[in-house]
Amino acid sequence: MKSIVYNMGYFLKEAKTLFKIDLTSNILSILSIGLIFFILALVISGWDIMSFIVETVEREAEINVYYKEGLSDTEISKLLEDIRSVEGVGDVKIVDEEESYLRMKDILGDEAHILELFEENPFSPFIEVQINIAESDVILRKLKQVENIEYIRDNKRVLDRLNDIVSVIEFVGILVVVAVGISTLMVVSHIIRQGIYNNRDQINTLKLLGAPQPFIDFPFILEGFFLTLIGGLIASILLFVLLNYGYGQVELAIPFIPLPAADSLIRSIVTFTLVTSAILGIIGSLLGVAKQGEGFRG
Repeated sequence: MKSIVYNMGYFLKEAKTLFKIDLTSNILSILSIGLIFFILALVISGWDIMSFIVETVEREAEINVYYKEGLSDTEISKLLEDIRSVEGVGDVKIVDEEESYLRMKDILGDEAHILELFEENPFSPFIEVQINIAESDVILRKLKQVENIEYIRDNKRVLDRLNDIVSVIEFVGILVVVAVGISTLMVVSHIIRQGIYNNRDQINTLKLLGAPQPFIDFPFILEGFFLTLIGGLIASILLFVLLNYGYGQVELAIPFIPLPAADSLIRSIVTFTLVTSAILGIIGSLLGVAKQGEGFRG
């Protein structure tokens, strides 16, 4: 370890020389690795965003309870108490006809003029109920037994669809991680093997002079490390630009959709990308050194 630290200047100089020897191939490899890691970063960020949306929707899950027309204030108060008594139910409040009308107007946006075609308010009052989504089936079953409830509208189908989407993204994410890992290791190990082969005369000279094998191999390991790290940095820059632009567009088009904090998301994905690229670079270099060494050492 002391020898590596003491000779780090030499190792860095040699790694720079190795990079220049096959400059065009190395630059193309960096760009390829950068695009590979960019795809990985996109999938992982999409995975995180969708998971956040689903978790947020689940935490704020609400159902709309419609009660029978003509109930007196006393009967409505009793109904509210009956609903609150159900285990797993959170906040309970009445949404009257006017508020229901205004909510629909906000949802329709530019198309809200359609509501003006109605001579009277077409919306009915309802009770808005926050629930624990994990217990939704039990809660809905109990609410259906409560007197004076006519209809319950829940968003479970939407949540199920979102969960299905997250499951698909998770599956794709795992495939992408495996594909990125294998392809990066293959590219880096090939570059290192080629570099060792091109420099076989110098390597044999060093061996004759008594240089230990780790001393000979370390510049090649540094080369692979820097190749993938620079590729990961390119992917991180592209992701930073894309996510900032994408967040701006989503906030303009769909301002009410819950999204994780952009800074936190970008920081975590960039950290993951750089760490993964560095680790794969080292492993790929070690594979390249080990395999090529079998061919001509000794």
